[in-house]
Amino acid sequence: MMGAHKGEGAALDGRGLRIGIVQARFNQGITDALAAACRAELASLGVADGDVVLEQVPGALEVPLALQALAATERFDALIALGCVIRGETYHFELVCNESAAGITRVALDHHIPIANAILTVENLSQAVARQEEKARDAARVAVEMAHLLRRHPLD
Repeated sequence: MMGAHKGEGAALDGRGLRIGIVQARFNQGITDALAAACRAELASLGVADGDVVLEQVPGALEVPLALQALAATERFDALIALGCVIRGETYHFELVCNESAAGITRVALDHHIPIANAILTVENLSQAVARQEEKARDAARVAVEMAHLLRRHPLD
């Protein structure tokens, strides 16, 4: 029989976890709301404010490099990527969405650290506003859950 472990429905406990957040400033009204909701959810999960580090970068394409810099410190249990790419605001929407997501995944796999990707990719501002709080809360929960998973099953 397999050992018991916390599943999706289990209460998450973020006490003692160190979480790094990288926030893209492009579409800053949305990304500020993402950051606020994410930090509030981390606090509700027991992550101490002093154990959360927030770094800002210009846009979604800069997020993976900043995540890589945080991961390389080996000080964090999980990372969170926050951003917002709106189709109408950039002619290279697909490139920005695909490259930022691929970069985030690569950093997670290369550094063996969970990264919750909460970079919104939407058609318009109203879609972003509708998703900002829920996506940020989800990212906080994913980061805490995956940090515990890697503590149970370390890759290093």
